[in-house]
Amino acid sequence: MTLATVAIDADRAYPPRLSDFTQTFWSALGQGRWQTSCCKACGKQTFPPKPVCPHCWSTEIEWTELSPRGTLYSWTRIHAAPAVFAAESPYACGIVDLDNGIRLACRLVERDDRPLAVGQPVEMVVLQYRDGPLFAARPAD
Repeated sequence: MTLATVAIDADRAYPPRLSDFTQTFWSALGQGRWQTSCCKACGKQTFPPKPVCPHCWSTEIEWTELSPRGTLYSWTRIHAAPAVFAAESPYACGIVDLDNGIRLACRLVERDDRPLAVGQPVEMVVLQYRDGPLFAARPAD
């Protein structure tokens, strides 16, 4: 499944640090693929992706798809943003429980017809900035 893309005509305010390991994640995200590391030994996914399993300490890792859907666990609107994000404020961030059990924090993309609400279904999207992708969630269709 390919994630929907939201084009943003700006550079990322705080781009991720890339390593040989994380480059796989960011390259895939730029193509709309939502994936993470999964341990071959115990079968558990982790997010963010990690080269060592935090559950059993195995280094036998493979890339697997993440669930693109989940539930909004909590959220807030940030008005007094750190300087690097000031131009983007106010903006919403939240905690999402993906359908496969992963909990993550991310930016929220609001829709005019669906206000944000705890417990609502959300879908992951790619925020495609001029200089690369970031992930976010928005109220599901």
